[in-house]
Amino acid sequence: MIKNSNWRPLPNFITIQKSKIDGLGLFTLVPLKAGTDLGMSHVFDPRFQDHYIRLPLGAFVNHHEIPNCKAIFSEEDPELGSIKHIRIQALMDIAAGEEITLKYVINKLENPNWEHEYEITQ
Repeated sequence: MIKNSNWRPLPNFITIQKSKIDGLGLFTLVPLKAGTDLGMSHVFDPRFQDHYIRLPLGAFVNHHEIPNCKAIFSEEDPELGSIKHIRIQALMDIAAGEEITLKYVINKLENPNWEHEYEITQ
């Protein structure tokens, strides 16, 4: 057992709740400003069929045609250093209690470049 760990599956300002979109979703507990980095949602690992491991932040975010967040592909993390991953960033100000959403295309296994189609912009 790891003691004195600061790791949390989600940032302390995000929670999982019942979603009007589908099942469960991510909701912010505090107002977020446009450009806020919500954290890492997926980590690259070529051993997996789609080459990414979905983290809790990526597991519960729901799709919306007019999203309030976007995914950013990155090769560096401020704390972990060199690591290929996807991060979520607020596109606009988001009110406390609002669901966090992305516009996404689910993995297309027939297309090995699917990650470049994981378009999270309006």
